[in-house]
Amino acid sequence: MELRDYLRILRKHWLVIVALTVLAAGAGLAYATFTTPVYTSLARVFVSTTGAGSTSELAQGNSYTMQRVQTYSELVKTAAVIQPTIDALGLTDSVGAVRGRVSATSPANTTIIDITAKGSDGRAAASLATEVARQLITVVEDWEQTGTMEASPVSLTVAQEAEVPGAPTSPQRTMNVAVGLVVGLSIGIGVALLISALDTKVRTERDLRRITTSPILGGIPYDPRARTRPLLVKEDSQGVLAEAYRSLRTNLQFLQAGGTAHSIVITSSVPGEGKSTTSANLAIAIAETQTRVLLVEADLRRPKVAELMGLEGGVGLTDIIIGRVSLDDAIHPWGTSGLHVLSAGGIPPNPSELLGSPTMAGIARELEERYDLVLYDAAPLLPVTDAAVLVQHVGTAVVLVGVGTAHTPEVRASLESIEQVGVPAAGVVMSMLPLRGADGYTYRRRGHGYAYSTPDTKDSWRRRRRAARAARKAERTRGRSSAGVRDDAGARNDAGVTGGAGLTGGAGTRERELAAGANPPSSGAQAQPDAPLTKRERRARAVGASRAE
Repeated sequence: MELRDYLRILRKHWLVIVALTVLAAGAGLAYATFTTPVYTSLARVFVSTTGAGSTSELAQGNSYTMQRVQTYSELVKTAAVIQPTIDALGLTDSVGAVRGRVSATSPANTTIIDITAKGSDGRAAASLATEVARQLITVVEDWEQTGTMEASPVSLTVAQEAEVPGAPTSPQRTMNVAVGLVVGLSIGIGVALLISALDTKVRTERDLRRITTSPILGGIPYDPRARTRPLLVKEDSQGVLAEAYRSLRTNLQFLQAGGTAHSIVITSSVPGEGKSTTSANLAIAIAETQTRVLLVEADLRRPKVAELMGLEGGVGLTDIIIGRVSLDDAIHPWGTSGLHVLSAGGIPPNPSELLGSPTMAGIARELEERYDLVLYDAAPLLPVTDAAVLVQHVGTAVVLVGVGTAHTPEVRASLESIEQVGVPAAGVVMSMLPLRGADGYTYRRRGHGYAYSTPDTKDSWRRRRRAARAARKAERTRGRSSAGVRDDAGARNDAGVTGGAGLTGGAGTRERELAAGANPPSSGAQAQPDAPLTKRERRARAVGASRAE
């Protein structure tokens, strides 16, 4: 994978990464908050030799002392030192418990012993370190005596008594939170990469190109309105979805340019990828170019086209195949743009046999002679063999791949099933593309440096919201102005002023006229020149223009 692939994965799973990072940081903060604080205090003991008279004796004594320092450091944790310390401080802890809180080290090339003690209280830690140092001195002096009357050749002195620490050494809240952030971020990135590696669904154009070499004819974005308003090409002709179908229509014209794609089977790998909705909208989009188009509902198991187009599907393709009705009786015109629809009719018990029969082959040839383009909405490829059988008669197939719905093995298997009948897929179409996110709908023609992407729906929504807000404000202004107009008209009538309400309507009347898209009234004996528009009037005129559009 390239760097942009990793960036896309991180962007796609940013919520998981953030959640794990915050969770780990919170765990670090909780540990720092609820853990008992530990204070550390340090006492130092200086070790020297006595009785040296000459320089050579001093050098020998210093060497002897440095050797003994390591031994004395090990004595700190012995019961000979710990037990007297417990007795002196009146502790209730055992020797093992106190031993775990005490340590001794000696800096290199020195005769100093650093005794460190830990405790839940600063004063207790300082007292423990100092007392351990004193008991160590006592033990060493007793053990280093060479005779009953001779003093020890080694002298130990408390060089520094332990000080009460001002802050605990652990836990460190800032450090714990920082470590939690780093660990959580690392785990989040790892989980995101793992999810992406285990995800076999087709989500991007790159994923689809790894499966097949067939051309990608276009992409259909996902629109939640399609569930209640499936024919968006007709109902929202300027929307993103309508433009996507027109782009697909243009690409299909290149297939027709070769002279072999006058009939196309539109199918998918599994149910739920939007093949029926795509077939219906694509047929409407092609019919807009004054092309004679026939949409055939060839899914004889779960027909949806008749329902989408608002037609009665009692008589259709099944009845034509068995000879019950003729083509002219079963084909219905739809709209005024030259689109015709042939529904599925009754659901037969043997759809594959009917679609693969010689009668169906003859029907397909006759439909090609009658229409410029015939679109067949066929059943999915993997559950049944209906589409693969039908492709043998038609000769061209376009496979829909639902983004986030179809898995890579499923798409590969469906394309292989078409190739096995000797008719490779003429192209694939990506459906249900998300409009936002890391896998947002974008269709690029890199070869010519041209990029076509979706309109900025957020900006369009903001413009509509601003227009609606301006309309509401104009309504409130009109309500306030109505009372002023009535009072002003009454005052003028009392003063003997003549003229219609169109000349004395005030700012509110003028705003209503501007919002309605009408010109200012010109009635009256003496027409006054137009006054400069105020900011409120300019906004009202803009609202009126948007309503007119």
